[in-house]
Amino acid sequence: MMATGTRQTAEDRRETILKVAVQEFAARGLEGTSTEDIARKAGISQPYVFRLFGTKKELFMAAVERCMRETLDTFRAAADGVERPQALPAMGAAYMELLTDRNRLMAQMQAYAACDDAEVCEVVRRGFGELVTYVERVSGATPEEVATFFAKGMLLNVIATMDLLHAKESWAKRLLEGCGKG
Repeated sequence: MMATGTRQTAEDRRETILKVAVQEFAARGLEGTSTEDIARKAGISQPYVFRLFGTKKELFMAAVERCMRETLDTFRAAADGVERPQALPAMGAAYMELLTDRNRLMAQMQAYAACDDAEVCEVVRRGFGELVTYVERVSGATPEEVATFFAKGMLLNVIATMDLLHAKESWAKRLLEGCGKG
């Protein structure tokens, strides 16, 4: 339960709900997550969750938007003040740090998995598009370099999902080395 005993503003409650929602959706996805569990763990009533977010799917989409925005903020912080040729490596290194947050990683993977829903897919596409557009703009990289950057990021997602970032398996070590983490 995340309640602190002091009265929270609606915005504070919204933030608390989103934090809990990311954790819950990361563990069980859109379909497997209960708004009742989210409400209980956030220390508020289930009707209040619906008052703030409307539906479970709208809450899921808000959680996805938050994850995408946090990734974009991470890229911005990493590229701030960095010369163009070093922007991609700086953002890549910062992204590697994000992969250590299992909830964020699994929430991101659940977002991609939920793209069979058109509304969720639109949120994911918009967020991913903002990431690509930002990386293109600040890095000055070619389309091939940008595609390689994101392809390595997706491979790292899969590697991290399988808990292979510090693997002993030689094939995993080779993949990590190929992604610049060796």
